[in-house]
Amino acid sequence: MRIGELSKATGVPVPTIKYYLREGLLPAGELSSPNQASYGEAHIRRLRLIRALIELAQVPVATVKEILESLDADTEPLHEQIGRAHRALTPTRRLSASDDARAAATARVTKLIEDRGWSVDPEAPALATLIDTIAAYHSLGQDNLIAHLDTYADAVEAFTALEVEAVTANPTRDQLTESVVIGTILGETVIASLRLLAQESISAELWKNR
Repeated sequence: MRIGELSKATGVPVPTIKYYLREGLLPAGELSSPNQASYGEAHIRRLRLIRALIELAQVPVATVKEILESLDADTEPLHEQIGRAHRALTPTRRLSASDDARAAATARVTKLIEDRGWSVDPEAPALATLIDTIAAYHSLGQDNLIAHLDTYADAVEAFTALEVEAVTANPTRDQLTESVVIGTILGETVIASLRLLAQESISAELWKNR
């Protein structure tokens, strides 16, 4: 297909496609003449991934380029390549907490991960965020709200296994990475929404007549 047809198929404006080509995010098309190039399904898949990273996840162009170069290089395991995209979506959040609270939270989270046998990179942004969050709970005197951390982990592990199974059904690395990006971002919203709905329902059952 020509660049105009590629634009129509993906909803990405031609000037934007040309920008992605200049930046090296999108592979060049196959030249059919000195001024014409043709594009195929691989370009459609790559554009969908680029849009998911830039527009949905708001990942900087330079980081997107690194992610895509990693996918194309085939020099590291797929787990590491997908992890690069995943980490770009989960920046570390620093919350206010005392040193004692953070030390206690670190010990608690470390034990949780060890007891569950999870394989987690010590530099994972989500790890630091979890530690800081639990430390903040403690500093605010709300330890009761995380008393069931193991139960939370059970639930998360169960539905995450289903998510990973669904993601790995995708045939190409671009499609797999796109699913990771979209699933991470929109999945958080789905989980948060379901949690709020469940809280509303349970609250209504407990307190609607009080």
